[in-house]
Amino acid sequence: MSEAEVLALPVSVPLELANRALGLGRTRGYQHAKNGTYPVKVLRHGVAYRCRRADLLNYLGIETAASDA
Repeated sequence: MSEAEVLALPVSVPLELANRALGLGRTRGYQHAKNGTYPVKVLRHGVAYRCRRADLLNYLGIETAASDA
């Protein structure tokens, strides 16, 4: 996933999209989420896992124009 694609993500993303942004496969991403070893904070909503875009940007070292100001 390119930097522009990551910046265009919504504020909260499903784990599948976070996996793509981090270069993780589906199975490995869910294993990390269940074990608490996912690289960024994972939010659980019922049976769904989600991650915050801000956490992904921080982990990937991508700065936004808002954080530069």
